[in-house]
Amino acid sequence: MPSQRFSIVVVGDGAVGKSAMTLRFLRDQFHDEYDPTIEDSYCKHVEVDGQEYTLDITDTAGQEEYRGHWNDKFMRAGDGFICVYSIASMGSFQELVGFRNQIWRAKESEEVPIVIAANKSDLEQEREVESATGEEFAKLSNAFYIETSAKTGFNINEMMIELVREIVRSRQREGYADMQDSPYYHEQYGGHGFVEEPQAHLPPTKGYMKNTTPAGPLNNEEVETEESRFCCCSIM
Repeated sequence: MPSQRFSIVVVGDGAVGKSAMTLRFLRDQFHDEYDPTIEDSYCKHVEVDGQEYTLDITDTAGQEEYRGHWNDKFMRAGDGFICVYSIASMGSFQELVGFRNQIWRAKESEEVPIVIAANKSDLEQEREVESATGEEFAKLSNAFYIETSAKTGFNINEMMIELVREIVRSRQREGYADMQDSPYYHEQYGGHGFVEEPQAHLPPTKGYMKNTTPAGPLNNEEVETEESRFCCCSIM
């Protein structure tokens, strides 16, 4: 089966580690220096549950003064979203409500593939946001919750894998809904729903993921452009 292409958008307040998470996923590298991002775009090839995917990843601005560079039209192009906050910052967690609502507004739906990433799990001694609080917000947002650390690599690969699974399920649900609306469906079944909804052969989702062994290093090949840093890599 040919590779499917998904657009992934990473959002969250400034200094929560969005760029560090993205670079850890792409290159298995971590940088301590904080440099406010305006917008960076990358590409990565992955294999999830035996299927190949190409991920176009956009790392967005967290600082409020830069957020004007992206809007609802930009959000509409996303297939899945990673909403990031720091467990050591209650303020960054509270900002997620605005980001989530913007996604829902742009997609005109509250059923959107979203992963809530509680980053900086290595700062447990400085924790301001309890796991249960983040998990409850994810539940209310119809999202998958996971704790991560860009510094150690904890759950970074798993975060992306779960988002890919969410996108696959979302597309299957949309395909089933389109089938129900088709003239053929109504002609054959009278719109009475005699056809069962297809089920993806994927692990259950909308869950809570905290204690997962981080995956190993990634192989990658990087290309620089004037507009953005662009990286195409592969993980098997």
